[in-house]
Amino acid sequence: MDEQQREWRMYHYPIAIEPGDDQHAFGVSVPDLAGCFSAGETLEEAIEQAHEAIKFHLEGLCEDGDLPPTPNTHSAYIEQYQGHIWGVASIDETPYMGKSEKINVTLPTLVKLQIDEFTKSHKTFKSRSHFLQIAARELLEKA
Repeated sequence: MDEQQREWRMYHYPIAIEPGDDQHAFGVSVPDLAGCFSAGETLEEAIEQAHEAIKFHLEGLCEDGDLPPTPNTHSAYIEQYQGHIWGVASIDETPYMGKSEKINVTLPTLVKLQIDEFTKSHKTFKSRSHFLQIAARELLEKA
């Protein structure tokens, strides 16, 4: 899988890290995932734990039949998390999308041909199915 294909599968969640000290651990909040937080004795451990907390949270969403939410940029949360250190947790969305299943889709011939030409010239898309999956996700996220 090339870098562009991998990028289509990655979500980059901003994480807000509350600085720790000798007495307190570093606390991490994931603003895009309500109730998702973690901590660590060091900054590195806090970031590592944030990744684990995000994966666990996304597993729960998947079990409930919900898609992973699209991340916002950290600027959407600057006011709410003043004094925090910002980081990004890059998570592959694929395991949290549910099992793939084959379906029968009917498309007008010209639309199918345009999709096929587009996927041939844009190697980001592995196949017609991958193109349709990405297009559907983008439309659903806007709804």
